Amino acid sequence: MSTVPVYVQNGRLDCVTMNKLGRALFSEMFRDTRPPANAARFTFLDPRSQDFYVDWEANARQIVAVLRRESGRNPYDRNTSDLVGELSTRSELFAKLWSSHDVREHRVGTKSVHHPVVGRLDLTFEAMELAGDAGLYMLVFSAVPGSPSADGLALLSSWIATDDEQVTDMSRAETRDSADGK
Repeated sequence: MSTVPVYVQNGRLDCVTMNKLGRALFSEMFRDTRPPANAARFTFLDPRSQDFYVDWEANARQIVAVLRRESGRNPYDRNTSDLVGELSTRSELFAKLWSSHDVREHRVGTKSVHHPVVGRLDLTFEAMELAGDAGLYMLVFSAVPGSPSADGLALLSSWIATDDEQVTDMSRAETRDSADGK
């Protein structure tokens, strides 16, 4: 899938892999972050997320509800409990939202972002659990054909095509850092 952004994550919201357009769409989350990038850490600990997500508060509530679901689904997962502990101690808002005990499975919806290169994008998404890899979800984003967001995705796609060498260099650096344990 090269014409739509695709992003694969686990239940704790770690990015497992993505296509080039998915990486370009969520480029803010990958800046200054060692792999694996995590949507919850980005949302609650990186101030750029408040500019990136058009409705940051709704996104934050959704993130907590998804993490709460994962915590219930796999209560003995050390990585999830460590993430929840980290976010609870570093973000007062996360701790408050976590205490609300909202649980949600989020399979379809809309995501509005303000991308630093192409501006506002209003996208629909569908999250599909990968049958061969339990606990992994593939999120596929799209825009209404002919809409300003479709034009923005086309512009983002051409941006990565002209900047392909930089994207390849970033991927190599992440692979090298991951192999080095950084």
